[in-house]
Amino acid sequence: MKLNSTVLLTLTLLTLMLGAGSVSAIIGFDVGSKALKGVTTPDARPTSKFASAKSGNTAHTGVALLREEEILKIVKARIEGKTKAAKASKSDDDEDKEKQKPEEKPKETQEKPQAGFPINAENGGVNFSVQSARFSGGDLLLRVKMQNKGSETVRFLYSFLDVTDDKGRTLSQSTEGLPAELPGNSSEFTGTVSIPTPLLDDVKKISLALTDYPAQKMRLEVSNIPVER
Repeated sequence: MKLNSTVLLTLTLLTLMLGAGSVSAIIGFDVGSKALKGVTTPDARPTSKFASAKSGNTAHTGVALLREEEILKIVKARIEGKTKAAKASKSDDDEDKEKQKPEEKPKETQEKPQAGFPINAENGGVNFSVQSARFSGGDLLLRVKMQNKGSETVRFLYSFLDVTDDKGRTLSQSTEGLPAELPGNSSEFTGTVSIPTPLLDDVKKISLALTDYPAQKMRLEVSNIPVER
């Protein structure tokens, strides 16, 4: 009798345990299903991605691959652009360096002294000298220097420059580079007096005479300038 009661109690407990386990499993499954609702496994298949991209069902855009020719063109364009920019920058730097260089003044050619020259005349602090006399291009060229060592400015009009030969004849002339006025304490001015060669066929010496203008109080005269062919 006691044995039957024990077996019955054991069976009852097993039944209750199995029932409780089944109920717990059902409840857990239901809770897990609700928790995972809406979660899908990722689609790793590349074909499905391309298909969805073509159909427009996805918002993501695939990476566009460039062809090799296009990549080479882009690289070449960038290299050329950098090269041009470097050249332009170098050109600007060279130009800036050229601008920064001090201007070199042309050196005045040193003319060898000619025999019998210079021939000087001075009056009132103004010096008038003939440095040389040479034939060139159908003219006799007299290289002349002028300087005012006085304190007052002296003005000249070179149409009043008289040129005479050793026979007293007046010769025509033209001037170039001589100043219209000499300021006080001036530096030297250099110019040229030109006389046509045909006027000097039988002439051995000539003279120059210059007066200031308009006062004509000063007379500068250089005589016996040799004329050699």
